[in-house]
Amino acid sequence: MTTLSTPNPTPADIRRGKRFAQLVQEAKGRIQEVSVDTLQQWQADAKPMVIIDVREPEDYAKGHIPGARLIPRGELELDINEQVPDQDTCIVLNCGGGSRSALAADTLQQMGYSTVYSLAGGWRTWSQGAQ
Repeated sequence: MTTLSTPNPTPADIRRGKRFAQLVQEAKGRIQEVSVDTLQQWQADAKPMVIIDVREPEDYAKGHIPGARLIPRGELELDINEQVPDQDTCIVLNCGGGSRSALAADTLQQMGYSTVYSLAGGWRTWSQGAQ
């Protein structure tokens, strides 16, 4: 089993930088996640929001949350201001499992977006619980 942090990192560990799981763990400490049930309730209530799928086009084409816009993670920072110019807009990000969307939510907060959520469990959880 891989641990997310090393209690006593060696100088070599420090030079290598952080691993993906560490970055995600740290991002999740700075962002808000929303559950599938809550997102479905927001949709039923017609809550004003933008759902952004940060997966790759081929994954989006296989299935996505109704109403979700595709902005792949690698293009998000370039396209977000054009796609969602109002930084007070409620944004829900999703990916395959909730990791890339957490990183994306963290980035959007750094860019000044104030109401950003990552879908806990991502598309996998949505597709298992979608009604």
